[in-house]
Amino acid sequence: MEEKIIKYENGDIEVLWRPEKCIHSGICVKGLRSVFDPARKKWVDVNAATFAEIAAQIDKCPSKALQYILK
Repeated sequence: MEEKIIKYENGDIEVLWRPEKCIHSGICVKGLRSVFDPARKKWVDVNAATFAEIAAQIDKCPSKALQYILK
């Protein structure tokens, strides 16, 4: 079975989310609510913070369900 990966991107960063791997710790939401908001339809807004802020928050993801690629 192929792993589901959802991508959110802009000109600076590509955020990859693997929903099956996510343990819903909430660290992303608590740390950077402007970017990670589960109440939105597209819950990751890569334009709501700098790529450095997004990358730093994703690095705290305990399950590594969130990852990023800097462009």
